[in-house]
Amino acid sequence: MADFLTDTRAEIERRLEELRPLQEEYNRLERAKAALEGLDGQPAPSGRARGPRSGGTSARTAAGSGRRAAPANGRRRRRQRAGGRSGETLELVRQNPGITVAEIADRLGMKQRNYLYRIMADLQSQGAVEKEGRGFFAR
Repeated sequence: MADFLTDTRAEIERRLEELRPLQEEYNRLERAKAALEGLDGQPAPSGRARGPRSGGTSARTAAGSGRRAAPANGRRRRRQRAGGRSGETLELVRQNPGITVAEIADRLGMKQRNYLYRIMADLQSQGAVEKEGRGFFAR
């Protein structure tokens, strides 16, 4: 009986080792699929994780109507004020090409830089700035 259990455990271990790379690939593909859901204008299936920074389709316009489409997750984004930290940051980048996030934070008197990284990512996605090395340049 002990030989049977030992053999069975060893066989299961071998098979698990064979399947592990396939399971990892499956998980990677699931994450990639979840990240891509909703990018083609179709909402993501409900109850599915959309990965980090799930924003839905709020940035795209609805089928040529000139209006923004509703977010896929049902939440509305707050409208950004003209200017604000984003405007101040963009103006600093225009005046100081190659400026880094640390330098922007110092000039704006910000102790927490994490928020500034999000602002810079938004400005990059809008095409207002581009990153070269550690510095940012206005377009």
